[in-house]
Amino acid sequence: MSDIASISFRNNVDAQTILLDWWRNLDVARGDRAELRRAATPAAVAFSPTFHRLLHSLQRISRPSAESLAVLAGVLSHVKEHDGNAAFAAQMASPEAGGDRARVSGLRFRRLLKIADREELYQPIIRTVRLLDGRANLTSLADGIYFWGENVRKQWAYSYYEKAPSES
Repeated sequence: MSDIASISFRNNVDAQTILLDWWRNLDVARGDRAELRRAATPAAVAFSPTFHRLLHSLQRISRPSAESLAVLAGVLSHVKEHDGNAAFAAQMASPEAGGDRARVSGLRFRRLLKIADREELYQPIIRTVRLLDGRANLTSLADGIYFWGENVRKQWAYSYYEKAPSES
């Protein structure tokens, strides 16, 4: 088993497979998805059997942080379509079809980056997923939430402003 910090959903094929299989199963188990979507806090997510299935599956390969995983599971329940073509931050900067403005405004993006606590990130990142019409790079989003901190915020800023340099 590896330690908590080594579980990357983008770089660890086993973790990625577990996460994507769990997320795809939410389409079949609509009641489970609905329960997670109704969860107003990560603590409410932690009371869900669906969350515990993900936690136990990941525990076979690593020692995941249950607190980080609860935030991640709740947010991912709002993702309707996995789009692995770009990093999540770049997806926030991409314009709608026919438009020239970022889907997530520069102001909203900067507010998101100011959030230091992962639990405080929960509702704003759900709103962000909704702004993207439920389309997101699951593994990029999962790693961003799981490892939320200064390094992730910097990486998101690089990705966002590379795609939308005029957003201010």
